[in-house]
Amino acid sequence: MAEGQFKRNTAFKLRIGDILLSKPIFENEKFLFLELAGRKISRANIIGNIIDRFDQEGEKKYSFLTLDDGSGQIKLKVFGDDCDKFKSIEQGDTVAIIGTVRNWNNETYIQPEGISKKDPKYLLVRKLELEKQRNESTPEIESKEEVVALKDKVLESIKKAEDDGGLDTEQIVLQFRDASPDLINQEIKKLQEEGIIFEPRPGRLRYLG
Repeated sequence: MAEGQFKRNTAFKLRIGDILLSKPIFENEKFLFLELAGRKISRANIIGNIIDRFDQEGEKKYSFLTLDDGSGQIKLKVFGDDCDKFKSIEQGDTVAIIGTVRNWNNETYIQPEGISKKDPKYLLVRKLELEKQRNESTPEIESKEEVVALKDKVLESIKKAEDDGGLDTEQIVLQFRDASPDLINQEIKKLQEEGIIFEPRPGRLRYLG
C-alpha cells in the first residue's frame, strides 16, 4: 500500500454509556463495529478515571484497566509488549484514551492505542462538550403531548429501576437520545417538585410514588 493511502477510522468522542448502549455488529461471527445513532464506531476517544488495574506477568502478559466516566464503566485491555507502554497509568488517574473498540464473549472493551494523564477537570469539560453537541443536534420537541410523553417515559424508567436502587440521571439522558439533555433535566426537576421522585444522592433518582 502506498504511503499516505492508509486512513484510520475516526475516533469518536463518546461517553462510556454511549458505547454500552450501542449495538455490536458482526459478520460471520467476526465483530465489525458498534452502531450508534446511524454512526459506525470502531475507534473511540474517551476521558475517564482509572478505578481498577490488574496486571498478569509471565508468558501470557496482559493488563486490564477499568475506566469510569460517570455514565458507565468499560475495560481497557492491553496485551503482550504493549503493556510496557502503559505501565505508568495507575488507579486514581484521570486519563484520555484513544483506542479500538472490540467485542469478545458478549463484552465490549477498548484496546488502547494511546493513554495520556489529564487534570480531573477534563472529565467535566468533556461531559459538557458532549451535552452541548447533543443539544445542538437534537430536534426540538415542540408539542405539549411530546413533552408529556417524555416525562412519562422518564418516570417509567425510574420506576423500573427501583429494585436496583434507582437510576442515574446520566443513564436517563443516554436512554432518551431523541430529547436534549436540557429538556430531560427540566422534566426530572418537575417530577422532583411534584414529589413523585427524589434524589437520595446527587445524580441518583428514585421513585417515591
